[in-house]
Amino acid sequence: MPWFGRKKTAERPHVSAGERLAHLEKFIQSRYGVEAYLEPRTTVTETTVLLVAHDGEWTRRRVADPQAARRFAHQQGVPLYDVTLVGYPQRMRDYNERRKRRPEEFGPAPR
Repeated sequence: MPWFGRKKTAERPHVSAGERLAHLEKFIQSRYGVEAYLEPRTTVTETTVLLVAHDGEWTRRRVADPQAARRFAHQQGVPLYDVTLVGYPQRMRDYNERRKRRPEEFGPAPR
C-alpha cells in the first residue's frame, strides 16, 4: 500500500475571497469594540486578518496581502494593528482560557 503517493481524501472546500470578507464583515457588524490585527504571511500560513471583539471573542480569515487588510479595515472603520509589533491582545488570551475552562458555555471553537 503506497503511503507517500496518496492524495488526501478530505480536502477543504474552496472558500472565495468574497465569502471570507463577508464573514469578517458579519463579525464586525454583530459585535462591538472590534479591532483588526494583521498576521503576516509565513512559510506555513498566508496573510490573515484576526478580528477581536471587546470581550476577546475572535475570528480570522485569509486575505490577499497586507494592503487588502488595510483597505478592509479602513472601509469597515476598525483600527488595524500589526501583530508582530503589538502582539495579541490580553482579552483574546483571556477569552481562550475561559473557553478551555467552560466549553459548554461557548459552543463551537472559532475558525
